[in-house]
Amino acid sequence: MSPAPTVRDAAFDVLRRFGATTVFANPGSTEIALLTDLPDDLEFVLALHEGSVVGMATGWALANDRPAVAILHTTAGLGNAVGALATARVNRAPLVVLVGQQDRRHLALEPFLTGHRLDDLARPAPVWIAEPPRAQDVPGALARAWHEAREHRGPALVIVPMDDWSEPAAADEPLPAPAKLIRANAAEPAVLAELAEFLGTASNPVLVAGAGADDAESWRGLTALAEKLACPVWQEAFGARAGFPQDHPQFAGHLPPGREELRKALSGHDAVLSVGAPVFRQYPREPGQLTEPDTRIAVVTDDPNEAHRSPVDLAVLARPSSVCGPLAELIPAREAGTEKIGRTVELPGAPEDGAPLAPEHVFGLLARQLPKDTVLVEESPSSRPLLHAYVPAREPLGFLSAAMGGLGFGIPAAIGLRMGGLKRPVVAVIGDGSSLYSIQALWSAAHYGAGVLVIVLSNGGYAIMDKLAVRHGERTAGGGKAPWPGFDEVSVSGLAKSLGCPARRAETYEELESVVNEVLPTLAARTEPLVLEVAVKA
Repeated sequence: MSPAPTVRDAAFDVLRRFGATTVFANPGSTEIALLTDLPDDLEFVLALHEGSVVGMATGWALANDRPAVAILHTTAGLGNAVGALATARVNRAPLVVLVGQQDRRHLALEPFLTGHRLDDLARPAPVWIAEPPRAQDVPGALARAWHEAREHRGPALVIVPMDDWSEPAAADEPLPAPAKLIRANAAEPAVLAELAEFLGTASNPVLVAGAGADDAESWRGLTALAEKLACPVWQEAFGARAGFPQDHPQFAGHLPPGREELRKALSGHDAVLSVGAPVFRQYPREPGQLTEPDTRIAVVTDDPNEAHRSPVDLAVLARPSSVCGPLAELIPAREAGTEKIGRTVELPGAPEDGAPLAPEHVFGLLARQLPKDTVLVEESPSSRPLLHAYVPAREPLGFLSAAMGGLGFGIPAAIGLRMGGLKRPVVAVIGDGSSLYSIQALWSAAHYGAGVLVIVLSNGGYAIMDKLAVRHGERTAGGGKAPWPGFDEVSVSGLAKSLGCPARRAETYEELESVVNEVLPTLAARTEPLVLEVAVKA
C-alpha cells in the first residue's frame, strides 16, 4: 500500500500540471524538506547568491515566455533577492517564487531563522503574495501563483513553513486554480472555438450567470446561448447583481451556497459554463468536491482574481459581453427535452385573517407590483432567499447587493443610484438590524432630494444571527442560545423622521398594500425619499 500523498507531493503535481521543468535556488535549512530527494523530472539549478537565483530565473522566464520557479531562503534569502525581484517586475518576467519559513508549530515564539513579516520585506516587487493559512492550502496557492505571475507579468510569492511539506494533502478539496487559462481581448476565433467544443461535446450542459454579466449585451448573449443549448441557467450564490433575466423560462434559480446541495443542483450536467461569476462562491464551508467527478467546468470572466482562483478545466479571461453573443452563433441549436428546465413560482398572497405579516407577504406584493425596470437594492440577510425566490430581476441592474456581505451598504447605495441620475424606480429592501448601520444616510436623501423607497423589514432583532446560533447549537448538541438581546424598542420610522426623512409604518397587509400602490406609480420621478417600516414576525 503506497503512502498517502503529502503537501509536497501535491505541490510537485501542480508544477508538473503547468509544465515546470526547472527550479532555481540557493537553498537553506527551511527548504531541506522540500528539496531533499527532488523528483528526477525536475532539474535543480544552484546559484551562489539569491540575486543570481532570481536573475537566472528571470532570464529563463523571458526566454520561454512562461513562469520560471525560484526558491528563496526565509528572511536572509528573500532580503538578498529583493532588488532582483524588483528588476523582474519591471522586466515583466513571470516568476513563481517559493519562500521558506520556519516551522509553523512554533512561529509564535519567533525561533531562530523566523521570517518576520516576509510579505512586507518583499513589497512592492511581487505582483501577488500568499501565506497559506494551513498546509493543505499550499498546492492551491502555488497553482494560483502560476496564473498571477503569468497574467500580471511579474514575481508571485508563496511563503511556506518548512513543516508544511510533510503534512497530508487535502484529499477532497478542489484545487483553487484553473487547469488552463486563456486571455481573450475580444471574440477571438480560437477562444470561441475552444468554448464551442467544450459545450458541443457535452450531452447535458448548464450555465451559471453572475454579477460580471450584468449588462444588456451580456444578457442578450447569454439568453441566446441558453436558448441554443436548451439548458437551465442558474444565478451564482451571493451574487451582488443579476447576470441573466430571472423571469426567463429557463432560469433555474440561485445556486445553493453549500457543497452538498450544489452537487445536487448540478448533478447530471457534464459541462458547466460559469459566466461573470467565480466557481463557486460558498458559505458555510462543507466538505467534498463542488460537482460530481465527471463534470467539466469552464469560466468566462473579466476579473483575473475570479479566473485565477476558480477550480476549473478552462478559464477564459475576457469580457462576457464580448464572448456570449458570438459563442451563441457558433453553437448549433439543441432540441429541448421533455422535462421543464426552469422553475415554477407561486406567489404568496395576503396572510390569513389575524396572522402577522411575514417577509414572503411583502415579497409577493412586490413581485406583482414592481415596474419591470425597478432597481431592487437588498440588505436583509435572513430573508434574502425568499426575496430571490419571489422577486426576479428582469432588466440589467435590476438587483444590487453588497458583494462582500457586510452591512451598511443598502440604504446609501440606493440613494447614490438616484443621485447618480438613474431614471428608474429604486426600491431598497432592508432588515431593521441592517438599517441601523447606515440610517444616517437618510438625512442626505432628504436633503438632496433622492426619491428612493426604503422598505425596512422590522422584526426587532438580528434574525440571521439568531438562525445561525440555532444551527450551531444543533451541530454541537448545545442549546443554540444567543447572548445578544433583541431591540424591539428601536423605531426605524421614528429615526428616519428625526433625520428629516418622511416615514410610514405598516402593521397589516392592507396598510402595506396601500402605501406600495400609492408610491410605486410615480417612484421613478419622485424627489422625496420614503421609509416604509413593515412589522414582520421574527
